[in-house]
Amino acid sequence: MPDNVLTWMIFTPLLGAVVLLCLPSRAEKLIKMVAIGFTIPPLLLAIGIFQDFDRTTTAMQFVQRAEWIPAFNIQYFVGIDGISITMVLLSALLCPICLLASWNIDKAVKAYFALFLLLDTAMMGVFCALDFFLFFVFWEVMLLPMYFLIGIWGGPRREYAAIKFFIYTMVGSVLMMVAMLALYFYAEPHTFDMLVLAERAPTYSIAFQRMAWVALFIGFAIKVPAFPFHTWLPDAHVEAPTAVSVILAGVLLKMGTYGILRINYPMFPEATVEFAFVCLVGLGVWNIVYGALCAMAQTDLKKLIAYSSISHMGYVMFGMATLTQQGIDGAVLQMFNHGTVTAMLFLLVGVIYDRAHHREINGFGGIAQIMPFYTGWTALAFFAAMGLPGLSAFVSEVLVLIGGWQNYPKLTIVAASAVVLTAGYMLWAMQRIYLGPPNEKYVDLPDINLREVATLAPLAVIVIVLGVYPQPILELIDVSLTHLNDVLVAAKQGGAAVASAAATAHP
Repeated sequence: MPDNVLTWMIFTPLLGAVVLLCLPSRAEKLIKMVAIGFTIPPLLLAIGIFQDFDRTTTAMQFVQRAEWIPAFNIQYFVGIDGISITMVLLSALLCPICLLASWNIDKAVKAYFALFLLLDTAMMGVFCALDFFLFFVFWEVMLLPMYFLIGIWGGPRREYAAIKFFIYTMVGSVLMMVAMLALYFYAEPHTFDMLVLAERAPTYSIAFQRMAWVALFIGFAIKVPAFPFHTWLPDAHVEAPTAVSVILAGVLLKMGTYGILRINYPMFPEATVEFAFVCLVGLGVWNIVYGALCAMAQTDLKKLIAYSSISHMGYVMFGMATLTQQGIDGAVLQMFNHGTVTAMLFLLVGVIYDRAHHREINGFGGIAQIMPFYTGWTALAFFAAMGLPGLSAFVSEVLVLIGGWQNYPKLTIVAASAVVLTAGYMLWAMQRIYLGPPNEKYVDLPDINLREVATLAPLAVIVIVLGVYPQPILELIDVSLTHLNDVLVAAKQGGAAVASAAATAHP
């Protein structure tokens, strides 16, 4: 692969947005085809990266570096490793699927597809950036298209949901910027290079680590979203168009946990060990149970899936903090698996909403007799979300629980028990929507069409294949995550050694 492959992946969608703006607004079909066309090259490049990725090294790969703002030592610096490659692959896969799912958009078509391509560039940039300033720029750019995509093309309460999303994320961005500037000025020479900042970790005082870690954690926890910063998510999901909900749950939520892995862990390992139990283990288990209970109480199918995302992201937080190889591998695998499973779920909600024009669980009934093929796809997605053996989410959740048991057996029992809650709200929703006698109002609903199947089929294949054979993804992430986990274990052992020495000196 060429050295600038990541640059092409990042900016090809942006080029597509510029091209769209030059097309006449009345050529809606052409606009949609061109937009989808500009998401295909990043997907093909991602497939090439998957094939050429060196699975035996922790070094950054496909690196490109250039001076950007020399006066402040700011660089255009991109590259990927085992921590980021799965998110790059997921983003490249979901964007063309989401644009295909947006084919029925008929309001301000050119603006919608141009904003979506801009969002694609921002997401890809976040996962590839290795300069903290560049990372922050992409992080902020992502807010603009999301705000308008929800606020213009969303549901009845779209303005409220968009503003709430924007304000919550902006609060996190301010805290992130403060921590970024603190890191920049802490040592000479000043730099935003993430790799250099991680190398300097032993020079940071524990007080500095604590303050910076907490500021960054809040910024990233808002995006996860972790309790109590989660309230923007259900509103944003319910009001957002189907494709925006897919990208929000499939990719944007993972930016929070990715940021913690990319920045908090390597730059502040001692603070990570110190705060891991309360901020990651405790909140992770709370998210698992709380999200599942909230999902069980919902009457709107889309809101149910939104709260289920909060619950499933709790497994990611829990696994990250176990300080075990199985736990951290399971967390990153769960980030990828949740992205594919929840994308299927939101796409399927969009299918029924386009036909019935509502999402009330109690307003359906007997859909399986009216739309049998659609029901089959839905059953697969529901069972995958429940973590059924043989499907992808089962593998990642089991790895998280294996890792958690080694250090937190009691909390692991609580986390594992939440699987029953997940099965409860998923099966209950399936029973009320798809089983029983058909609702006479919907007997003429058409079954799922070929375009909708085309959006679901790639995700279904991945869910089944990784459920049976997860090794392709585990091979990508294992070496980098082993190294990162070793850094944390060493920090934990170092802290224990210091405490022991202090106790010996001052009994």
